[in-house]
Amino acid sequence: MAATSVAIKPRLVLPPKTSTRCGDHALLLFWPGRNPNGNEIPQRMRVKAQAEKHDSSSSSSSTTSIDFSDPDWKSKYQRDFEARFNIPHITDVVSEAVSYPSTFCLKMRTPVSVGLLERYSDEEWHGYIYNNDRVLLKVIHYSSPTSAGAECVDPDCTWVEQWVHRAGPREKIYFKPEEVKAAIVTCGGLCPGLNNVIRQIVITLEIYGVKKIVGIPFGYRGFADKDLAEIPLSRKVVQNIHLSGGSLLGVSRGGPKVSEIVDSMEERGINMLFVLGGNGTHAGANAIHEECRKRRLKIAVVGVPKTIDNDILLMDKTFGFDTAVEEAQRAINSAYIEAHSAYHGIGIVKLMGRSSGFIAMQSSLASGQIDICLIPEVPFNLHGPHGVLSHLKYLLETKGFAVVCVAEGAGQNFLEKTNATDASGNIVLGDIGVHIQQEIKKNFKEIGFPADVKYIDPTYMIRACRANASDRILCTVHGAFAGYSGITVGICNTHYVYFPIPEVISQPRLLDPNSRMWHRCLTSTGQPDFF
Repeated sequence: MAATSVAIKPRLVLPPKTSTRCGDHALLLFWPGRNPNGNEIPQRMRVKAQAEKHDSSSSSSSTTSIDFSDPDWKSKYQRDFEARFNIPHITDVVSEAVSYPSTFCLKMRTPVSVGLLERYSDEEWHGYIYNNDRVLLKVIHYSSPTSAGAECVDPDCTWVEQWVHRAGPREKIYFKPEEVKAAIVTCGGLCPGLNNVIRQIVITLEIYGVKKIVGIPFGYRGFADKDLAEIPLSRKVVQNIHLSGGSLLGVSRGGPKVSEIVDSMEERGINMLFVLGGNGTHAGANAIHEECRKRRLKIAVVGVPKTIDNDILLMDKTFGFDTAVEEAQRAINSAYIEAHSAYHGIGIVKLMGRSSGFIAMQSSLASGQIDICLIPEVPFNLHGPHGVLSHLKYLLETKGFAVVCVAEGAGQNFLEKTNATDASGNIVLGDIGVHIQQEIKKNFKEIGFPADVKYIDPTYMIRACRANASDRILCTVHGAFAGYSGITVGICNTHYVYFPIPEVISQPRLLDPNSRMWHRCLTSTGQPDFF
């Protein structure tokens, strides 16, 4: 197939609908029988790939076909991209909203007073971000669609710039600090770093001059449950909460209707809402934002991406991920010691990762002790001459022991589907760790080969631990004061940026099996393809 042919007209999908990594984002090509990287897909994998492509395209409202024979296709693509990544502002629906000089200045790190707006230093401060500042999404210029991890716009891998909004304090703000009542809510499951983010939000709000800051207890539920009172927050309250794991505010899944949440916000006088959570929580935050726009309310809703799985689109990583990888080392090392110390020992560690195998991959690579890493994105067989069990037997015969790391979402095709969902609407997964443990014991017993199997599931230990240094640095307040709403803040190419929420919640971010990082993991484990 000629790489420069325009008559084929492959379907293209704008990121982030199918893209999986920040820094490499571009329009993806779907050639018949090829994966998004342009590489040949083995026939045995195409059924799975086609199903995934159908699921992705059915939920995407931004799927756009581009005719490369049009000499202006590049400009059209860039205009479409810019329109999609334009971030909502309160002036879009509240035209009478006015701006004020910012009250945030690091030269004024003293307690603030009611008359703060009149107490500026005359000395110019150069710490503000301009509204037209942008961060580049794609930093690699791939020369060929078959380059490892390549995500190309067209068959020739033409370089196309894609810019998103840089995050940080603006010189003009759209809320008077003395009129702000800010609320913080943590939803979903626990994650290392929740208290760090709560603390940083409160401290930054106080620097702006905000006096009324509250926490909504136990997720969205706290907006409707009359028995759950707001938690007053201040620097004094949050000063040392980062030294503990969990969430000062508590967490829960699900919650009341969006209209009830906005009704509650109006009754309480909340005009800034900071929502900490994953994809489902962000979907709720975006619905709240849209309801506020529908009612023409001057309320800023800002999301903070919280997920151990690191499965939110477009971002380098989410807070809690580094801590999870670090804590997983303890479990892996324990499994290694158990396996190494036993006759024909096999250690199994199940880590988090419903749809994405980032924790399993990164932890396996970091430990250097894993022989087999199984993730949701890469299909595998347990039985057969090329299956996991056959390779385990080989490892026991050659080195005497083996260690397996498996993501919780891997191998779900081996388990009975229940169609049950949790309060957040997530499908309840079968326990692949227990299944693999049982299959290993059964298989080696049947062939008369002794094996000592140990299984470790550190999930809740990892979720509840305190954040490490890397996961303690994040701030989200500036976007709200600048008047932006319906946005989330994250790190992209090492810079903090704002994304419109719909662009990061369309589907989970997936690990690319053709990425250099997965190749490094395979080099470390030495495992074959299990199919």
